[in-house]
Amino acid sequence: MTATVTDAVTSPAHVGVLGGGRMGSGIAHAWLVSGAHVTVVEKDAESANLTRDRIVASVTKAVDKNPGIGDRATLIDSLQVVNEIAAVHQAQLVIESVPESVPLKRDVLQRIEKAAPQAVLATNTSAISIDVLARGLTRPQNFLGLHFFNPVPSSALIEIVVGSQTDSVLVEQVRGWSEGLGKTAIVVKDSPGFASSRLGVLLALEAMRMVEDGVASVEDVDLAMTLGYRHPIGPLKTTDIVGLDVRLAIAETLEKEVGEHFKPPAILRRLVDEGKLGRKTGSGFYDWARS
Repeated sequence: MTATVTDAVTSPAHVGVLGGGRMGSGIAHAWLVSGAHVTVVEKDAESANLTRDRIVASVTKAVDKNPGIGDRATLIDSLQVVNEIAAVHQAQLVIESVPESVPLKRDVLQRIEKAAPQAVLATNTSAISIDVLARGLTRPQNFLGLHFFNPVPSSALIEIVVGSQTDSVLVEQVRGWSEGLGKTAIVVKDSPGFASSRLGVLLALEAMRMVEDGVASVEDVDLAMTLGYRHPIGPLKTTDIVGLDVRLAIAETLEKEVGEHFKPPAILRRLVDEGKLGRKTGSGFYDWARS
């Protein structure tokens, strides 16, 4: 079933999220405080418990900081974290937020489509083609990219990525939903890296090469952008927040599809091989254990 104008509301009543990592948990948080019931699906019971604890802690911190967000108990009662995909069958919107792997994402998206045939289907990919992921779906017109930014609760932007078969009515519906989250949406066509990843990754890769070549320290490269160009966070600290493994996967995709200027620097591969993935592991370009 293709979405229609009559379906458009400020916010869907029930949102499903497949994958409760840092991004998935942030997406769940954002929809919860908008007033939606949120169901997060994890791979097993242990992961579900960890994800629930992560989201509850995030929502609690947000409410403590700004009580106007809502009642903590009410928000948490609107959260369900399970390991059965059938739990999203009544959701109006289901967002896939699993690792950046085409086979994995395709499999998850096809399973969601069967479990929630009436839902708008979205992927949170940072760089993978929407049309590539749509292969195998029976309703590609009901599918698009919803690229959130980390940290999701406080970020102001959502990138709506439109595939060649995405219904134009759906795009406007989802733009309205984005505004209901208090965020601004930009609409981009399906192309490698979309707009944000293509620009952000290119800047980060050049910053890494500068450190690798001894042009300047990590801190000074970031200061050049925060003080000189008024970026809120430097490209290397942003990479740590996003995750070096995530940036590497995106860069490899863009190198194949766009060109050699997206080739990952040796320093990025080395840090990933050493397990230094940024904030989530305690170290990357920065030492987060001291933060």
